[in-house]
Amino acid sequence: MHALDVLGDPVRRRILELLAEGERSSGEVSSVIRAEFGISQPAVSQHLRVLREAGFASVRAEGTRRLYAVEAAPLREVDRWLDRFRGFWEQRLDALGTELARGKRQRRLDQGRGGDSQKPTEKPKNGTDAS
Repeated sequence: MHALDVLGDPVRRRILELLAEGERSSGEVSSVIRAEFGISQPAVSQHLRVLREAGFASVRAEGTRRLYAVEAAPLREVDRWLDRFRGFWEQRLDALGTELARGKRQRRLDQGRGGDSQKPTEKPKNGTDAS
């Protein structure tokens, strides 16, 4: 399964969030996920299996418990892949921030002059031009 398919599921993302806080038993994970998502214990086990088989989680036995932990390597790979798109979006978001700041500045200047140069003109209610 492709990494983004694994991460595309909200239950698996939540499990990874739990595991990022520290190692957890399958029972602990199951309790939280069942309460939050209303799914069965076997369904939680299936999600844990998908995470384990895709390399996003590891498991070790401790007595009768199975302890799961997050594996960072696949997440780093996803981060590297996404990094190719960050520059594209950062430039556009920076430009948007600049335009928003200009708009705020212009509104303050307009308010300081006692007018609103950007105030839209009203159209007649019937949608026709009155002239």
